[in-house]
Amino acid sequence: MKQWWEIFWSFFKIGLFTFGGGYAMIPLIEQEVIKKRRWIPDDEFLDLLTLAQSVPGPIAINTAVFTGYKRLKMRGAIAAMLGAVLPSFIIILAIALFFASIRQNHIVDAAFKGMRPAVVALIITPLISLSRGMGKAAIIIALLLAGLIWWLRLSPVLILAVGAGVGIVWELAIVKKRQP
Repeated sequence: MKQWWEIFWSFFKIGLFTFGGGYAMIPLIEQEVIKKRRWIPDDEFLDLLTLAQSVPGPIAINTAVFTGYKRLKMRGAIAAMLGAVLPSFIIILAIALFFASIRQNHIVDAAFKGMRPAVVALIITPLISLSRGMGKAAIIIALLLAGLIWWLRLSPVLILAVGAGVGIVWELAIVKKRQP
């Protein structure tokens, strides 16, 4: 029960203090899960993020679920998911009750505008720290693919599907070479 509560509370704090969506949660998840709690090794976290991005749903919730599952199977997944979702749910519910009356307030508007640069920084931070675990070739490929998506307006889903196919073929070729 203590471990369940620990997972719930860790992700509740992350959900409570993160603004800007799922990508903004990643540096906090990384700090809590890898550095503070040591639940997942650095290299596994990159794989976990890749998996979380590849399946349907918000990346932060998927990351929380996969982390919780790795720690305590289904109970851990549920604890992590509830911890990550409840703060947003409670905050959005509270805001919805009186947002219309304060939206035109210049202080509220300025606060939202002031948060934008911080959200961008929160999104860029994990990209930089996660790139340390990648080789130069992988970084170059990632930058080229990002450029293709941006300039040619290619679908990221298409890029992910092609990447998954290439990865499967690559691994099968390596396994085949190892077999006598």
